[in-house]
Amino acid sequence: MQGEYLAAPLQANSNSISNRCPQHLRHRAGFEIIANQGAVLRRHKGLISTYFHQQSNSVPQIPTPETWYTRTQVAAPTRPPLQGAHDTEVCIVGAGLAGLSTALELLRRGQSVTLLESQTVGWGASGRNGGFVLGGYAEGLDALEKRLGMDHARELFSLSLEGVRAVRDNIDQLQLPGCDTTPGELSVRRHPARDDLLRHCEHMARHYDYLLALIEREPLREMLRSERYHQALYDDHGFHFHPLNYCLGLAAEIERLGGKIFEHSPMRRHDLKGAQRRITTEGGEVLAKELVLCGGGYAGPAFARVHRSYLPVATYVIVTEPLGGRLKDAVRSPAAIMDDRRAGDYYRIVDGDRLLWGGRITASTRDPADLAERMRDDLLDVYPQFEGVRVELAWSGLMAYARHKMPMISQLAEGLWVNAGFGGHGMNTAPIAGRVVAEGICGDSDRHRLFAPFGLQWNGGPFGPLAANLVYAGLRLQDWWREC
Repeated sequence: MQGEYLAAPLQANSNSISNRCPQHLRHRAGFEIIANQGAVLRRHKGLISTYFHQQSNSVPQIPTPETWYTRTQVAAPTRPPLQGAHDTEVCIVGAGLAGLSTALELLRRGQSVTLLESQTVGWGASGRNGGFVLGGYAEGLDALEKRLGMDHARELFSLSLEGVRAVRDNIDQLQLPGCDTTPGELSVRRHPARDDLLRHCEHMARHYDYLLALIEREPLREMLRSERYHQALYDDHGFHFHPLNYCLGLAAEIERLGGKIFEHSPMRRHDLKGAQRRITTEGGEVLAKELVLCGGGYAGPAFARVHRSYLPVATYVIVTEPLGGRLKDAVRSPAAIMDDRRAGDYYRIVDGDRLLWGGRITASTRDPADLAERMRDDLLDVYPQFEGVRVELAWSGLMAYARHKMPMISQLAEGLWVNAGFGGHGMNTAPIAGRVVAEGICGDSDRHRLFAPFGLQWNGGPFGPLAANLVYAGLRLQDWWREC
């Protein structure tokens, strides 16, 4: 993160949802603004968030926001910031899932790798998302077919499934602790859609050799006891898991293979002149033959044209208190569950009897003061039987969305690569993106060229968030009309 909103915890009120302040989270309405040496402090009943100006020369030390994942994370070492000069074959900026996957793939091919992270491993969206590992992209297959043709769309979809397998293989082969994988995904419909779903099943089987199962209304309501749902598709290819522990496990394997990871080391500049790329941080510099930019929704202006090619889009997550026997009154499926709306709900069972519930998207990176209450209302809209259930944790994460809703995976110039912009579908696409970028750097394949139609497009500058929110408002209106 560079020049973004930074959060620091104080002694929290005993009635607060969490005793630490997640990134961008506003638990309660009302705050006072306090000037303090060029920073702005916002005080919320024992919670302070600090905005550091982009021109500040100090490296911000930001506490990791408390989420369900940080509460249950495996042990991880404290990694120092970059100091002095370092030489490496490949420098990767960003230690989220894209950067970690790229680093691991390169090390397995014999490259030396240095990884720079502005905060800590998995600090951003990679370590605080819904935990769904599913095939596909933010852009739908129907749109890809129309734009690229069936053969190209089929190759891209195959890559997305390879990404799912890559995550599963790493967990199994490396015996990564704490990943807590659970198979299956239910894609539910909030309006009658039986005929459309049958056609989709047939299309996927015929053109992609991909089998889905239609769940009719009555069997579905035995799994999910909600009046909101009509039919669903069950997909047994994907799974859900603990994304932060997966990131931490990859980081440990990277270091075991000789890779170097420096935390609290935001890139200040990069210079492509000469035979080596020069990447400068506050405390040192890296000289590398290749530079891979893997920043997501929290990456700042140092990412230059890449930063101007996507919008940071927020989504929100809550975790309930333990539900005990009440859980079975509503949710009886262990699968990952999501509806088909653009800004729909997604949720799953964690810790045996809690619900991790996510949803909503907005191009506004400042959270509503009543975030937890709004998310609880969404939960009760689907499952009114949870009235009175307490929300124990709430947080947000910033995803990187390009205008074309596809990842940006390409070689931008000699020795410069981009691997970013996964649009909320990074748990499968970031791993395969890391693989194809590594293959391109090592000359093993040119599979990264499958993403060539999806280059860097201007995000609209100051008008981008406004346009995106108008689009989202239109989509929500369409969803409402369809459900009427």
